[in-house]
Amino acid sequence: MTAAVPSQTSRYERKQEAVLEAAAKLFNARGLGGTTIAEVAQAVGLTTASVTYYYRKKEDLAAACLLRAIDVMDALVTEAEPAGSAPARLTRFLELYFAKLADVAEGRIPAMINFWDLRALTGPQAKPTMDAFITLFRRFRELLRDPAGPTFSRDEQNARAHVIFSAAIRSKGWVERYETEDYGRAAARAADILIHGLAGSGRAWSPTRLELGPLNTQDAGEVSREAFLRAATELVNEHGYRGASVDRISAKLNVTKGSFYHHNETKDDLVSACFGHTFEVMRRAHRAAVATLPDGWDRLCALSAALVRYQLSEHGPLLRLSALSAAVETQRPDLLAEFARLSEKTGGLIADGIADGSIRPVDPEIAAQLVTGMINAGAELSRWAPAANTENAADLFVKPLMLGVFSPS
Repeated sequence: MTAAVPSQTSRYERKQEAVLEAAAKLFNARGLGGTTIAEVAQAVGLTTASVTYYYRKKEDLAAACLLRAIDVMDALVTEAEPAGSAPARLTRFLELYFAKLADVAEGRIPAMINFWDLRALTGPQAKPTMDAFITLFRRFRELLRDPAGPTFSRDEQNARAHVIFSAAIRSKGWVERYETEDYGRAAARAADILIHGLAGSGRAWSPTRLELGPLNTQDAGEVSREAFLRAATELVNEHGYRGASVDRISAKLNVTKGSFYHHNETKDDLVSACFGHTFEVMRRAHRAAVATLPDGWDRLCALSAALVRYQLSEHGPLLRLSALSAAVETQRPDLLAEFARLSEKTGGLIADGIADGSIRPVDPEIAAQLVTGMINAGAELSRWAPAANTENAADLFVKPLMLGVFSPS
């Protein structure tokens, strides 16, 4: 029997799927601003004109990748809904999500785009894509709602959902160090930490306040070095590297481009300094906690609370991990290694706490990833919980991870 000839529609769909998968991988590696349609075309062996037959503009392609990822996550929420209690639904969601990541890693399904560049999307595609993401977030928030459990305000619900959803999204970056057959175990350990927290027997949430403050004194010139760092960090977090243009940074500070180049050699130099600033703030929190507090639990609570407060302070925010896609390619491995060392530093505190009994026995590496991810996500806390400020952010956002996301407020 002669094999059936594939229809024009199926060929179109296969090529379209290949374009979406290649684009998702490139967007994840380089960011929206650092990827061109020509590079996507080259990755799938097509001409640029052929890719534009499917997606006329890069923004159309990015929106399609994001909407596809949103649909995947939405389907996981639907599948987790019948699991029973809120903790059971969360456990089921993470189990399904990590299984999906294993399928991606083994090539059974296409790669999914990260949500890092969602806010960098511009043009008519931006609003419907963001609306779809907000709808997904609301559905995920409902997945965590337990009518029989504690009552939370809307900001508390949103903050807790943001902690967990950000943890899930960020897990793509660390679960790859495991064998795919162990992804399920990693999901179970992450769920256990999120549900039951980290506190050892008899330990309470009462973090010592660490004041981090500015790293630099005010410059004598028209604008401080810290102001440039803060403006660039905010814009890279919000718009990605390409969106954080010299013009936009200058306008945010109400200075001329000439003033920008008087203080900075290039934008790459300024973004590199933003990474260095973020790393040093995190190290400062670790040093202060270790120098002044007696055990792993007290140190972990204090430094986490201090860093989330810093995110919302006049000196913040910190540069988000997603900004690594904006880094100069030759610098990226060193920056990734430095982020990893800082996460391991947190893991060391957790291991110390387990040893001294102040933190319950958990997987310290996964716990460290959840804590550093929570701190990282603090940069966007006020978007989801408008009432968040430097005084309540620790209780609103850090406490749920430390005591368990379903613990009373």
